Amino acid sequence: MKRRTFGAIGFAATLLASTALAENHAPTLTVGAVAPKTGPLAGGAAVSYWPNVRLWIEDVNGRGGLMVDGTQHMLELIEYDDQTNPGETIKAVQRLATQDEADIILPPYSTGLNLAAAPIFNRFGYPMITSTATVDDTEALVEQFPNVFISLGGAKPITEGVAQVLSDLRERGDIGNRIAMVNVADAFGIELSQNARPALEAAGFEIVYDTSYPLGTQDLSTVIKGAAGSDPDAFVAWSYPPDTFGLTEQAQIEGLNPGAFFTAVATAFPSYYGRFGESVEGVLGIGGVDADGAAFQEYATRHEEVTGEKPDFWASAMVYSSFQALEQAIEAVGTMDNEAIIQHIKDNSFDTVIGTLEFDENNNNAAFWTVGQWQDGLFQGVASTGREGAAEVRARGSN
Repeated sequence: MKRRTFGAIGFAATLLASTALAENHAPTLTVGAVAPKTGPLAGGAAVSYWPNVRLWIEDVNGRGGLMVDGTQHMLELIEYDDQTNPGETIKAVQRLATQDEADIILPPYSTGLNLAAAPIFNRFGYPMITSTATVDDTEALVEQFPNVFISLGGAKPITEGVAQVLSDLRERGDIGNRIAMVNVADAFGIELSQNARPALEAAGFEIVYDTSYPLGTQDLSTVIKGAAGSDPDAFVAWSYPPDTFGLTEQAQIEGLNPGAFFTAVATAFPSYYGRFGESVEGVLGIGGVDADGAAFQEYATRHEEVTGEKPDFWASAMVYSSFQALEQAIEAVGTMDNEAIIQHIKDNSFDTVIGTLEFDENNNNAAFWTVGQWQDGLFQGVASTGREGAAEVRARGSN
């Protein structure tokens, strides 16, 4: 890949084009991608988002490009760093649409940044198959922005999945009723915690500790000390990558070791197990995959071959699958008619690395993983809303 770097309106951008494209003078389509390379969410995007953008570009160009108007077009990628700043996300997407005149714009990373960008995608008519956003009220969202699709699931099903898994552990006698819960104070953490409270209480749990902390908080010792002081049977954190690592480390320092320990984004990262090793066997987290399934294993091998990194066991495959769905829709329509592409996404199902991906009348993917668990060095899906391959949840410390 050739690389040319340039600066623009407060954020860094990178233009990537394949050598074959330059040498063969093949027709091209410009693809724009916006996500954090700096700021609090840069670590998560570096694992789940950016490698899959590059893998997809590599795979499409390796197949000769996208078939549009009867001709294969190579993909040329423009990247922008939004610095984990919604304002920069909006500016970058608008620049891609108006100045770069991108043929395709890939949705950004995280719930908050996707919601910030949705009005811009809608204004310029681009299809927006989000892959790292959790949204519940998709009916209202799609009524306002009919070009937006939600792949990763909603807060309510995820929190109900957590409540059910914890209930299963309680019924087996592995945990009691007392839960300590914390959340990052942004759109993601707030929505999940708001849904978790009634779900856990309806399941008969008592929330004995409940607090939030600002996005980017570095010192989480006070949060964990408060949780440990409540003597919980289970700990639940609606967390982003830096705090998922920080909360886990601080819990080990403070001796917070309840029968169930759940953290959210980054629990499924290979680097999470790499850092904490066997001490996180049995730890629960958001999402999951059928880690033993042939489709995921084949994708994971290809991901590592191309990017040099292992995918995570949740959002990585969904990010790539959303690109596959977009690719299939574009080729089925045969032109870069975004209105027709959006309608095709609404009306059809797509074969992806996570299995069949399709959207209901509210542009929502109804079948997704809700809870995973580290088991024998793999983060296995243990609860979903309709995916196959779930493993049985284990008590912490069991094999």
